[in-house]
Amino acid sequence: MTMIDINCDMGESYGRYTIGNDEAILDFIDSCNIACGFHGGDPATIVSIVEQAIAKNKNIGAHPGYPDLLGFGRRSLSMNDEDFRAAMIYQIAALKGITEMIGGRLHHVKAHGALYHDLYNDDQKAEIFCAVIGDIQPDLIIYTNPGSAVSKKAVEFDLKIWIEAFADRKYQEDLSLVPRGRPGAVITEPKEAVRQMMDIAQQQKVTTEQGNQLELKADTICIHGDTETALSMAEAIHYAIHVQK
Repeated sequence: MTMIDINCDMGESYGRYTIGNDEAILDFIDSCNIACGFHGGDPATIVSIVEQAIAKNKNIGAHPGYPDLLGFGRRSLSMNDEDFRAAMIYQIAALKGITEMIGGRLHHVKAHGALYHDLYNDDQKAEIFCAVIGDIQPDLIIYTNPGSAVSKKAVEFDLKIWIEAFADRKYQEDLSLVPRGRPGAVITEPKEAVRQMMDIAQQQKVTTEQGNQLELKADTICIHGDTETALSMAEAIHYAIHVQK
């Protein structure tokens, strides 16, 4: 069985709103992408999940997004370069500081939601994003989708990238994700997620929404922590990758 990193977005609960089952899911993943307070995550939630991740020896990543708590970071915001750069510095540096204070070390950065998708095509934002990471901690790994602007800019800044695939999202013909508003865009059935993950891990292929198989070589596979069946999905994928022979 091909070994591949399993990552999950976490720490997105905010105040009285609980999102995901972070503590339980941690047992079945390798890397956690922790919200930085702009799209989700309050200080107590962030500190708690960092502590748990360090105790369970998981890779810790910063998960910055647009300043959009109301929209959970899933709306693209228009920001000038100065504001965007400052927002990235604020979030990534915060996770780095919290992680180091508790006794760990930041491992990677993965953009959240609309920002993740904007970094696919927006060269200017991708350049700022990479420059900030290079200034904060140049050995951080950027988790990104194949062919993205940020993956190309990372090469210019001598930053390492891990190509990310998704177990719980459908793909389009350009290997971008099917928009969440479209029926069937999110995979909620654990068995279906395992099938997609196994195709990626073993055959380096993924079946698109149109039914075509495309090449997809991935270093890490994501499960979204806010998906209703995320815990069952994480457990099934963990078993398929790390336990089943």
